[in-house]
Amino acid sequence: MFKIKLGGGKTQEVEESMYWHTTSHIMAQAVKRLFPEAKVAIGPSIEKGFYYDFDVERPFTEDDLARIEEEMKKIIKEELSIERFELPREEAIKFMEEKEEPYKVELIKDLPDGEVISFYKQGDFTDLCRGPHLPTTGCVKAVKLLSSSGAYWRGDEHNKMLQRIYGISFPKASELEEYLNMIEEAKKRDHRKLGKELELFFFDETAPGMAYWMPKGFKMMNILIDFWRKEHEKRNYMEFSGPQLNSSELWKISGHWDHYKEDMFVLTDSDGKEQALKPMNCPNAIKIFASKLRSYKDLPMRFNDIDVIHRNEKSGQLNGLFRVRMFRQDDAHNFITEDQIGSEIKDIIEIAKYLYGIFGLDFELTLSTRPDDFMGDIELWNRAEANLKDVLDELCGKDNYRINEGDGAFYGPKIDIKMKDCLGREWQMGTVQVDFQLPLRFNLFYIDSNGDKKTPILIHRALFGSFERFIGIITEHFAGAFPVWLSPVQVAILPISDSQKEYALKVKEELENVGIRVELDDRQEKIGYKIREAQLQKVPYMLILGEKEVEANAVGVRKRKEGDIGQMPLDDFIAKIKSENDNKVI
Repeated sequence: MFKIKLGGGKTQEVEESMYWHTTSHIMAQAVKRLFPEAKVAIGPSIEKGFYYDFDVERPFTEDDLARIEEEMKKIIKEELSIERFELPREEAIKFMEEKEEPYKVELIKDLPDGEVISFYKQGDFTDLCRGPHLPTTGCVKAVKLLSSSGAYWRGDEHNKMLQRIYGISFPKASELEEYLNMIEEAKKRDHRKLGKELELFFFDETAPGMAYWMPKGFKMMNILIDFWRKEHEKRNYMEFSGPQLNSSELWKISGHWDHYKEDMFVLTDSDGKEQALKPMNCPNAIKIFASKLRSYKDLPMRFNDIDVIHRNEKSGQLNGLFRVRMFRQDDAHNFITEDQIGSEIKDIIEIAKYLYGIFGLDFELTLSTRPDDFMGDIELWNRAEANLKDVLDELCGKDNYRINEGDGAFYGPKIDIKMKDCLGREWQMGTVQVDFQLPLRFNLFYIDSNGDKKTPILIHRALFGSFERFIGIITEHFAGAFPVWLSPVQVAILPISDSQKEYALKVKEELENVGIRVELDDRQEKIGYKIREAQLQKVPYMLILGEKEVEANAVGVRKRKEGDIGQMPLDDFIAKIKSENDNKVI
């Protein structure tokens, strides 16, 4: 919520979305003043700020944005009253046709019969809008236009390309400054930039939305997977692997063909049959469960896998490792009885607490309920949602968690894990979904204590979300300075001259023999240069080797954040690194 000042010294709290939506109208008014031929499209508030789309002859330049921003400030100073009025459909269409605003005319014509058609007027500018808005333009105090880019009308690549301007505004200049500083810090931490600089991964036009993992990055990926794998083995999860390509018949039974086909890579095999690269692992886990007769004594039965999956995301939605077309889901599918739902979900949340705690990350839980395109019996949905609410009430306390109405999966409600990073940005991470539907669709059963067939409940769960996405998030969270246990290179060995090379090789061998990941920089460069290079690569420890270290069988230790911490015996340094590694110190 934002607190705005009204006349007479009064204040009022308003939703951030209202504040930003009003600012988008101010921006549209400024654009129309400066570019009278521009046609306005839509201008909503978004999670942080606002945007507006315009049909103009050429893309906006940086100079254009500066001019628009200055004009916005003039409009704010004018303190124009913002007034709402309504028109019947035909009058509304005529009104916008006379203003030569074809996109607004199209929007009005698409409104359902009986819909209230409202407009908001501020000075010389009137816009079609549902509202609500601030009372005057003067309520906006600090504004900044951030960027511009192309955007298809209504997000359809077959429509005309418009020009979109993004912006942000706040009631106080100090809040704007704080936000802009955060944006600058986020740019420095951008995982795509750091991925290249640290030789972890990169993207190439030859494979849109699919990362090329370099040796260091893939080493880190495998460290993370090994950690995940060991923790799940301790908790009686059984890892399996399934086909990458499945017949369309499997996806039709699961319901994905009807609900998800447009996001799947579909092809025809040599026999003319439709196949699809799997976008998720649940049908394959179901096939594993159904491969033999199961008893109630076998449940809970937990299958985890890290197979590569593919999703045909639109090119405009791709975003580094955060939104990709190929990734490794940290997946598990748990088959349980109905009376095990509560205890199983609690166990899963405990695993999440442990895994996130290792990285120093906090999270909140959100309940996502039945969507409009839900599949199956509504009574089963009601029971599943009630079960999840009971668990969240116990874990979080009543009313201490958020509810996202209509945001569940098509086969069941879910608990979403939301995490904030060190910049205060919120990320959708893992998910825990209760599914009564797929076991029924696949005719799954187990034999209960009376010898009768019973349908199991399926819990779908991913805690990191995907290994790729999680690595992207923690790359930005740690700004590439990963904890020792996760760093692809833990120690850089830096001999001062060639005369220490033999000792450097001995140190390298001893470190590698105990599993420490090492790089030796024996180039004929000055030691200061070598230190800067290792620092840029964000290596946690540097070992400086001169004649004193050789004579003492010791190492000069330099730490990434602390700098020079002095000489110590090699055995002591090895013990220090092993302790940090074993205890997952961050």
